[in-house]
Amino acid sequence: MLNLHTCSPTLPFTQFSLHLTNRLSPFATVTFSVQNNARPRPSGPALFVSNAKKLKTEADIDDEEEDAETRSRRRGGGREQYKDYDKDPEFADILGNCLDDPQKAQSKMEDRLKKKRNKILQAKTGSGTPMKVTFNKFDFSNSYIWFEFYNAPLEKDVSLICDALRAWHIIGRLGGCNSMNMQLSQSPMDKRPNYDAIGGANVTPTTFYNIGDLEIQENLARIWVDIGNTETLLLDVLINALTQLSSDFVGIKQLVFGGSEFENWKENLTSEVAGCSVHKV
Repeated sequence: MLNLHTCSPTLPFTQFSLHLTNRLSPFATVTFSVQNNARPRPSGPALFVSNAKKLKTEADIDDEEEDAETRSRRRGGGREQYKDYDKDPEFADILGNCLDDPQKAQSKMEDRLKKKRNKILQAKTGSGTPMKVTFNKFDFSNSYIWFEFYNAPLEKDVSLICDALRAWHIIGRLGGCNSMNMQLSQSPMDKRPNYDAIGGANVTPTTFYNIGDLEIQENLARIWVDIGNTETLLLDVLINALTQLSSDFVGIKQLVFGGSEFENWKENLTSEVAGCSVHKV
């Protein structure tokens, strides 16, 4: 016998079917179903979590965009940055020992430098012999400056020389080499530097008036200058720069200030002749 109670709890499933068969009874099979069309509704914390997932603040959206951009960089250019390190297990081993054993890592790095110093350290292409400097009736307002190199300068050497001359001319033209206003270099080092702006402004200015093109014939070169006034500091600045350039990059045998002629220089040669060229400073 089946008893149905009105106070029975709601069945949790959608459809319920019950078949009662009484073999001893002559009655037919009784079939009935309970249909529950209501959707289950989450309650309590589950409802809160469900609603919270639908809400995104602007900060969350920015974080997601930033993460996507970071992943894109890692997939794209990030691998390019570390490609070379992956192919150098020796360097990777050195980096791995930096935190665990710094002294061991330092020792391995020193050994690596000894083995590969020829690839890492480039030998100087200049000359160890000091550059000779002479003066030959130098006129500050109208004179040539002559260069004699140990070898005919290459294109990169000519570019360095032109850059040095251009920088020298710009500093001089702006009055940067005024020996009459040397307040800081002449002040005592044991005291705090003090600069007199009014005194510096009242000093007679010095101006580098004009400079010509750099002319080259084989291992000789010359450039015309019009410094304008007798400012020897300008010459010191140029000599210091060319001395370092001669030592590190291109060997300069001698530097001559003044004179209308110099050794085998030929006035009639043009830049079209082999070994001759003219370069704008």
